[in-house]
Amino acid sequence: MSTERVCPSCAAVVPDGVRFCESCGAPTGAPPTDPLPPTAPLDVTPMEDAPISAPTRRPADALPDPAEPAGRRPCAECGGEVGPDYYCTTCGTKAPSERDHFEETPASWVAGVCDRGIVHERNEDAMAVLAADRPGSRAVLLVLDGVSSSVDSDVASLAGAHAAREVLRRPLPAGMGTPESRDAAVARTFADATAAANAAIVATTDPDSPNPASATFVCAVVEGRQVHVANVGDSRAYWLPDDGGGVQLSVDDSLAPAQIAAGVPREQAESSHDAHAITKWLGRDSGDITPRVGRIEVTGPGWVLVCSDGLWNYASTPAELAVQVRAAATTEPLALASALVGFATASGGHDNITAAVARLAVPEADEGVQHHG
Repeated sequence: MSTERVCPSCAAVVPDGVRFCESCGAPTGAPPTDPLPPTAPLDVTPMEDAPISAPTRRPADALPDPAEPAGRRPCAECGGEVGPDYYCTTCGTKAPSERDHFEETPASWVAGVCDRGIVHERNEDAMAVLAADRPGSRAVLLVLDGVSSSVDSDVASLAGAHAAREVLRRPLPAGMGTPESRDAAVARTFADATAAANAAIVATTDPDSPNPASATFVCAVVEGRQVHVANVGDSRAYWLPDDGGGVQLSVDDSLAPAQIAAGVPREQAESSHDAHAITKWLGRDSGDITPRVGRIEVTGPGWVLVCSDGLWNYASTPAELAVQVRAAATTEPLALASALVGFATASGGHDNITAAVARLAVPEADEGVQHHG
């Protein structure tokens, strides 16, 4: 028999086992109703969550304790201890917030770097990365780009990334045995992930804010040779093989693709005044949050790249990104992600920058790209 509980955020009555309040979208604290079984094939390394800044307008208890974990990076100038006020206790140099730049390396073949860039005062990008130990087996790469014109998007984007990560911790469903059934089942899973991210974003938004927190969303799930992608907004996913041309796996929800489809050259469309006017996003004021989904079967070694527009602003096409990958001259994921962020920073760093990569080396097979949804 179902019992009822009270939402800790708005005090609305919620059924037992419901994880998000239907009234306000806040987490209820209920455990998952379908927990991961001990024998499930997803063997990922749990990531220590990146530190999050406190909301500027929401009460302090709107999120778990935002205090940073012990072990803050030492001072970049002298190696001394950085105090809680971000000033070095030895030389007095101001250190950046841990939220301004963080890295994740869940396995030897997967890594990500999220950075504030040069111009923006805070890092509103976020990422969450999971990977199994065995190279090429399974990984989840998530990037959310908080919309800079809205309040608390730095908090909301990271909360959304963490919420979506939990939905995607389990392997993607197989469906009823046909490709069409699997595609439909995978699309539903990605829809669940964006819904969870959206609920987390709403939960960190001041209900009275005239500019509620919002974010774009992009995700790539690697399962062997299959790479499934989903996006809402204009953060992107790419496949960049070592040999041959790469491919952009995601399709932007913005005005630029419509201009390109109408015959406007890509460079002109993406540099126009309305190029970054997104038509879909996550947040309290969003409309349709159903993600675009697609998949590719990779045929040889290369890189899966998931990134925010802070990177692809400076290298939009797969060919341009491939040049930067070759220039990095590395097969180490963290080194490549750092090099891509460094490239965007050196190019101006006008936006927050996030790059998450997975190194794949797979046997030859027929390649095919499909977009649906």
